[in-house]
Amino acid sequence: MGRDGEAMTELSLEEKLRACPPRLREIIEEFRAAAPQERLEYLLEFAESLPDLPEHLASRRDQMEQVHECQTPVFLYAERVNGHLRLHFDIPRESPTVRGYAAVLAEGLSGASPEQVLQVPDDVHLLLGLHEALSPLRLRGLHAVIRYIKRQAEGLLAPGSPSR
Repeated sequence: MGRDGEAMTELSLEEKLRACPPRLREIIEEFRAAAPQERLEYLLEFAESLPDLPEHLASRRDQMEQVHECQTPVFLYAERVNGHLRLHFDIPRESPTVRGYAAVLAEGLSGASPEQVLQVPDDVHLLLGLHEALSPLRLRGLHAVIRYIKRQAEGLLAPGSPSR
């Protein structure tokens, strides 16, 4: 119970980490162990690892969903392959912070089911400690990315939803 006898609904750090798929949890722990400036360097490293769009999406960007809350043009496409979510992003190379965050999510959620993705806390950017290194405006955009991923994961679970 919290103050005034109200039930506490906020999850602890440990509960949030347990809600993350194993690879995402490992990435979060690596970021948390680093100093804020090092976290930015990690993001830049991840940005370089974000793959280009696969051939089947490269000419069909219109089928990707734009994350409008980001100042950077961020396009997202989630597909279900063998029961697991696969994320694709189209983000300009001139936006390494957002590309890095997208790469963290793509790698950390790789192999997770849509159901597992829906359990991931919405504040992954805070779990990574990025609030100590980025502006609030940038953080709002990053927060939106995970919400869009979850919305697409929900769509893939809908009855009659194609695997894409």
